[in-house]
Amino acid sequence: MKTLGLIAGKGRFPFLVTEKAKEDGYRVVCCGISRESDPKLSKMTDVFCEIKLGQLKKLRDFFKGEGVSEAIMAGKIEKVNLFKGDVSPDLEMAKVLLKVKDFRDDALLGGIAKYLLSHGIELQDSTRFLKQALPGAGILGKKRPPKEIQEDIDFGWKIAKELASLDIGQTAVVKRKAVLALEAIEGTDEAIRRGGMLGHGGVTVVKVAKPNQDMRFDVPAVGLGTLERLIEAKAKALAFEAGKTLFIDLEEFVRQANQAGIVLIGIGSHERK
Repeated sequence: MKTLGLIAGKGRFPFLVTEKAKEDGYRVVCCGISRESDPKLSKMTDVFCEIKLGQLKKLRDFFKGEGVSEAIMAGKIEKVNLFKGDVSPDLEMAKVLLKVKDFRDDALLGGIAKYLLSHGIELQDSTRFLKQALPGAGILGKKRPPKEIQEDIDFGWKIAKELASLDIGQTAVVKRKAVLALEAIEGTDEAIRRGGMLGHGGVTVVKVAKPNQDMRFDVPAVGLGTLERLIEAKAKALAFEAGKTLFIDLEEFVRQANQAGIVLIGIGSHERK
């Protein structure tokens, strides 16, 4: 039987990967990040181990001991924990940190990916088992954007793409061609909350991929928690990059967005060149 290594953070993403991988005949060996991953994963996966953020040697040894040669990162890891003393870097992680130029996602996660590959463990596309949850271009729900919202989408797209190109964040919250909030280390949901508060509702949220998005990690993703923030912010629309934005619980997301009257629209990268 094939074995898949799973590095699990917060949310439903790791559960969906596990479910689909098992359907494809994989044995799933999960390494959950302490204070991030859901303990219920231990009941769903074949083997479960918990590590603290930064225990790279323990992760490597666990996977090697279970015969893992391919692995997936799934689920959110709160990057603010890097600055709260919740990280316990071992010697192997310290070596990786010395080689990376900064703590931006591409540099940090790319360094971890190179380290694992050097030990025979290849990180795979995190959406490998969930391609059906990456909607294409066009209207996803029932509502179409009126002219003023489409103008905000066009405006917000340029801003979000510039932000993503700097590997800072992937989300812009705009209204009447004014920038209300840009995502940084706090994440999408908090950016939406802040933008909604400052804009007093009626905001447009645009979420994009990086120009050279590495689908192994930090893939743009939205879930029902994100939808709750959109509703709280009285958002008019969510525009997302088609084919590169992962929707957790896609059907339920669309159903609730329709009820709330929120425009959902996928934008193809080629449409903006």
